[in-house]
Amino acid sequence: SHDKMAAASGSSFSMGLDTYKVPMEMHAENRKRLLSFFQDAPPKSVLLFKGGVQPTLYDTDHEPLFRQESNFQYLFGVHESDFFGYIEVGTGKSVLLCPRLPASYGTWMGEIMPPEYYRKHYEVDECFYADELPELMTKFAPDVIYTLKGKNTDSGNESVPATFPGIEKFNVDHAKLHPSIFEARVIKSAKELDLMRHINLVSSEAHIRVMQQVKPGMMEYQLESMFLHHCYFNHGCRHVAYTCICGSGHNASILHYGHAGAPNDKLIKDGDTLLLDMGCVYHGYTSDITCSFPANGKFTPEQKSIFNIVRLAQETVINQMAPGVSYPDMHQAAERVILGGLKDMGLLTGSVEDMMAAFLGAVFMPHGLGHFMGLDTHDVGGYPEGTERASRPGLANLRCGRVLKENMVLTVEPGLYFIDHLLDQALANPDQAKFLTPKIAEFRKFGGVRLEDDVVVRATAPAENMTKCPRTVEEIERVMAGGEWALAQGRVVGCKECSLCGHKN
Repeated sequence: SHDKMAAASGSSFSMGLDTYKVPMEMHAENRKRLLSFFQDAPPKSVLLFKGGVQPTLYDTDHEPLFRQESNFQYLFGVHESDFFGYIEVGTGKSVLLCPRLPASYGTWMGEIMPPEYYRKHYEVDECFYADELPELMTKFAPDVIYTLKGKNTDSGNESVPATFPGIEKFNVDHAKLHPSIFEARVIKSAKELDLMRHINLVSSEAHIRVMQQVKPGMMEYQLESMFLHHCYFNHGCRHVAYTCICGSGHNASILHYGHAGAPNDKLIKDGDTLLLDMGCVYHGYTSDITCSFPANGKFTPEQKSIFNIVRLAQETVINQMAPGVSYPDMHQAAERVILGGLKDMGLLTGSVEDMMAAFLGAVFMPHGLGHFMGLDTHDVGGYPEGTERASRPGLANLRCGRVLKENMVLTVEPGLYFIDHLLDQALANPDQAKFLTPKIAEFRKFGGVRLEDDVVVRATAPAENMTKCPRTVEEIERVMAGGEWALAQGRVVGCKECSLCGHKN
């Protein structure tokens, strides 16, 4: 339609109304950054990429909602499936290749747009049909075609390199592109940071909405539903970065609760601690925030003590994060705070350094301190080729084993959990059992507390915290009692009277 072509001539992506506008120039900058890794490559070569393919559900014809492959999204910002793209190394020319769709597509899926539409919409230099790729490559005759092949260190999965009929006639390099684009994605541009700040505000606001409306007697999945609705209805965020984790009571000690086998389906009881780990996505970029608080809005002395230990661990790390700092060192700094706090509570006894030597930190925080953020929740680059993952308990699960650099984005998510089988293992291990006091038994059903914020490494400490949730006992209790929360300059989250909560502001 003419309307669609007109809309496409703009230079940004948004979901309409007053939703955030992402400039397509951001992707042009990303392409330029990637090319900086290829200054020694033959000028007459190309970087070739295959976008995501629309899957079907098992053997059915149901098409799950498509999510773009992250590297393709980084470079081109394309929301449709089954595209190819390439970049000429010498000239920087960017080319998209769209699928040649059958006429029936127009009946079932909507108007078939020509290549020129995508060229304008995504602000690339040229656009052709995907079936023209062999002819284009033969005509250009590149010295090298660089394709994306390598392993993701979080999943262990291999990326599938782009191919086309006749590619075997060319000189294809599978080695250089994968580590290069992963390293390019580690350092965020100013436009990427602005987008991620916005996404963090949206997720922070949604977390606060949940905090204002939750009460004992609800089901865990109702909190997930509130979060999803707020992000999509108000801000056009159709996707979340991962399955929402809404653990109450003992479920708060299950690190990746919320999956199909444990689908946020417990009744929330008075006295439960809630652990809510949820983050929305916009234009492919993610957020990842965890809030922990009492379901009834009032901390018990035990909840307050555990919460404040985790809060101190998080603050300790954020205040030290700067270029040159080792993230594994930050993980261990968080462990020391947690173990010291448990000792102060009387749950542990002995020297904190002796506890560290016995790997006791991993009993109470078995996951890593945090991970890179960007187009994936566990974003790429945490262990570049040649970097070894530590074998030490706790550190072995850290998804970033690097020294920090300016404009890296990471989560800082210390947690303190009482996980039965880990406590049982520790009690059966004389090297660890000697530190545990009988008082531990009183916390067996406590669950856990995690506080997770998304931060940017700045030129000097502390890191910039993009997450804007209430983070003290007093702030949380005030917001849960109906108090307003200043999310950002001129942006206040008030607790409006609604069918879900009894507050009247």
